[in-house]
Amino acid sequence: MASDGGRKQFWKRSGAKVPGSIQHVYGAQHPPFDPLLHGTLIKPGSKPPTTPVKLKKVSTFQEFESNTSDAWDLGDDDDELLAIAAENLNTEVVMETAHKVIQNHSKLQEQHRFQEEHLQEENQVESAELTSVACTDNRLVKSVSEGHTSSSSDNTSENFSMQRSQSLPQTSTPPLVSGMADNNTSVTPGLTEREASRLDKFKQLLLGPNTNLEELRKLSWSGIPKQVRPIAWKLLSGYLPANVDRRESTLQRKRKEYFAFVEQYYDSRNDENHQDTYRQIHIDIPRMSPEVLRLQPKVTEIFERILFIWAIRHPASGYVQGINDLVTPFFVVFVCEYIDEEEVENFDVSNLPEEVLQNIEADSYWCMSKLLDGIQDNYTFAQPGIQKKVKMLEELVSRIDEQVHRHLDQHEVKYLQFAFRWMNNLLMREVPLRCTIRLWDTYQSEPEGFSHFHLYVCAAFLVRWRKEILEEKDFQELLIFLQNLPTVHWGNEEISVLLAEAYRLKFAFADAPNHYKK
Repeated sequence: MASDGGRKQFWKRSGAKVPGSIQHVYGAQHPPFDPLLHGTLIKPGSKPPTTPVKLKKVSTFQEFESNTSDAWDLGDDDDELLAIAAENLNTEVVMETAHKVIQNHSKLQEQHRFQEEHLQEENQVESAELTSVACTDNRLVKSVSEGHTSSSSDNTSENFSMQRSQSLPQTSTPPLVSGMADNNTSVTPGLTEREASRLDKFKQLLLGPNTNLEELRKLSWSGIPKQVRPIAWKLLSGYLPANVDRRESTLQRKRKEYFAFVEQYYDSRNDENHQDTYRQIHIDIPRMSPEVLRLQPKVTEIFERILFIWAIRHPASGYVQGINDLVTPFFVVFVCEYIDEEEVENFDVSNLPEEVLQNIEADSYWCMSKLLDGIQDNYTFAQPGIQKKVKMLEELVSRIDEQVHRHLDQHEVKYLQFAFRWMNNLLMREVPLRCTIRLWDTYQSEPEGFSHFHLYVCAAFLVRWRKEILEEKDFQELLIFLQNLPTVHWGNEEISVLLAEAYRLKFAFADAPNHYKK
């Protein structure tokens, strides 16, 4: 445990405000809280802390929530869609699936370590040989060690292409709005047999005159194929009706309604009573990810409209920092409905027709609104929803892993210091964007996925790092680790294990709240 003298020296040493940090805005009608100075501690080779580090006695909610950092993790994309839950989410199947996934993950890790040990010598020899060939034939040859990622054990030939960082897998089918254009999965390139089979199940389900939403939720729990993700998200969020014949008219009506709001409200962004809200939105958008996408003026313009219109139409909360992140997954998924680019962040959206951009904007607005309807108490004045969820997380972890909970308590680490952002941004700042999109497949298929189930995902996420947490014996080091968790290379496999463990925890505790009440 850090001594009082050491802690005072730490705060004296790091008393400057984090560069670029900003405070929350609680709508035009609410004055923001006073900012609280906080420090940074930068270790060689590590990122600075991303949320404020506080003294034990300075730990009120208002002080901890006054800042949210904007450091994003980036990593390589993983195209493999893993099925981790059975189609019927009953007790036996879910528990069995969770155990199988975790066991398989452990075996895969051992296999990967074994393979890497033997590949090291082979790669050195092969790299030397390939370099020799390149020099002789005047050709550029990439070594095996550069291409090996071990992300997919089913398709080793795909490992070479997975070095590229990518926010969302490639979409190879045309827009899926009123129906499915092609039901032949055998011609879709790059799919494993399992992926092709799952895609066929989705297409069969979506082709019917009335989509069975309960079946769609069961099928979507273990991940949605990228080819059908746009229409599946619109259905699961409640934006599109289950009846196929009503979808096109619904889209036209809702898109027209959104742009009527824009025409009515957007010009008021420069009014005195709305300036704080618009200025905060304008500041937050350039801090989002993926970087190339957010730096496009067209994207900035679209996001500003979406967020401002939502804030004006929801005066109980107004705009709060963190809501800006919730637009990104919808926008990226819906852009991929219209393009064939492998890496959407490298695509210039201004190349899309104006009508398509308007469709993407309106669809993103309505789906984000549906999401926020279920968690709006996270963003009302003083954000009571987040206070409650962080407290529930603390109580849950104390029952799940008492040793981890006691270790954090002994070192005076408060859950608000790291878990506030987990709740405020739905873990979007803790994992790469591709992992967020995969998480949202499950969140949208779970009852109260973005609120209730998210609590269990956060608990599983914290306990996932128990070994590293218990090894840290210092207050400062613990906070730096918890604020900068090493998830940059995470993909579907890690998210699948996390979701399986979260479902196991939910099943064990959700119907027995006394299990986690002190």
